Amino acid sequence: MLVEARARIARYAPDEIGADVLLVDLRSNDERARDGIIPGSVHVPRSVLEWRCDQESGYANPVLAGRRLVLVCAHGHSSSLAAASLVELGLHDAGDLEGGFEAWRDAGLPVVAAPEPHGTPGMGEPE
Repeated sequence: MLVEARARIARYAPDEIGADVLLVDLRSNDERARDGIIPGSVHVPRSVLEWRCDQESGYANPVLAGRRLVLVCAHGHSSSLAAASLVELGLHDAGDLEGGFEAWRDAGLPVVAAPEPHGTPGMGEPE
């Protein structure tokens, strides 16, 4: 299933992330508190991803509209499956970060402390 999902999505190495993408952090609040976050990413828990991205769902986060989304999980596996789900919904630019947050951190890229969770899950602005 993972191989099939990855065949349908764009995958990005940490050093390939540019200003033209919005990083979407799928990790739990506990993981984010423990390990930190990528500055400028938006937290959308995996459990609410599809309806936060579907701008016609009635539950969408407008911050995600019209953006190339690159999903981030802990290790780069669940983000592949999630990105494939978004492609099936019609968000053809959805992709994921190879190796996930761990690869980002191990590449020496910026990580900051996670803010305290607040508001409705998945409805925040870039952090």
